[in-house]
Amino acid sequence: MRPLVIGLIILVVLGIAADAVLFIVDEREQVVVTRVGEPRRTLQNPGLYWKMPFIEQVHSFDDRLLFSDADPAPIYTQDKKNLIVDNFARWKIVDPLKFMRSVQTIFGAQSRLDDIIYAAVREELGKRTLEEIVSGERDQIMAAVTERSRSDAADLGVKVVDVRIKRADLPEENKKNVFDRMRAERARIAKEYRAEGGEAALKIQAETDLEVTRITSDAFLKAQQIRGQGDAEALRIYADAFQQDPKFYEFQRTLEAYEKTLGEGTTVVLPLGTEFFKYLGKSKQ
Repeated sequence: MRPLVIGLIILVVLGIAADAVLFIVDEREQVVVTRVGEPRRTLQNPGLYWKMPFIEQVHSFDDRLLFSDADPAPIYTQDKKNLIVDNFARWKIVDPLKFMRSVQTIFGAQSRLDDIIYAAVREELGKRTLEEIVSGERDQIMAAVTERSRSDAADLGVKVVDVRIKRADLPEENKKNVFDRMRAERARIAKEYRAEGGEAALKIQAETDLEVTRITSDAFLKAQQIRGQGDAEALRIYADAFQQDPKFYEFQRTLEAYEKTLGEGTTVVLPLGTEFFKYLGKSKQ
């Protein structure tokens, strides 16, 4: 039993000594080794490392992509609109030594990053109007905010990977006024479109009426020409017929006059001896 106890004691002592001398850096972390408070080494690759017992200390920092969600804050646009902006950022510790010297903890880094990112968002949105912010320029704005935040956060030993806006709303007391102005603006634009449409319709109507008048005039002129030609041709035929047999022509024309004037139920009081009834009188004799 005694050798077993001695062996166990030796194993415990060796374990304590190994723990005091050796340490492990896994793939999720990075380490800064300090000696009496002064940084000596920065370890960013996973593996087994050694340290001087009781003299050197190991400070571990996260090596994963971190998430920071800021509280909503007011932003003023170029056209003096007040927006409540809620943004978030993804970032990573890239220089653990700078990080330890500047902010030391994740909480301290998030607090500093919130200020840096808010300043960048306020500056970029302040250069643009409300319409530009809510339109298709959002990606360009956030790219500029990310670049500005990354540059300002470099001294903290962190890299800002991405900044995004979750929500950009008007304050409740301003929404109705803004919506009323937007509605009035859209109504004005619609009125302009209607006026332009009405003007175009009147122009088309006038052109159509002019074209109808022109076509009608041309048709009337052609009809009169054709009628005149027909009348001339009829007169020519009548003249030829009259020259061939004047008495028969006179008789034919008189019969046509009887047919037109002496219809059914017509009463005419004239002496039969008149020129008009000369053929009727002869027929009775």
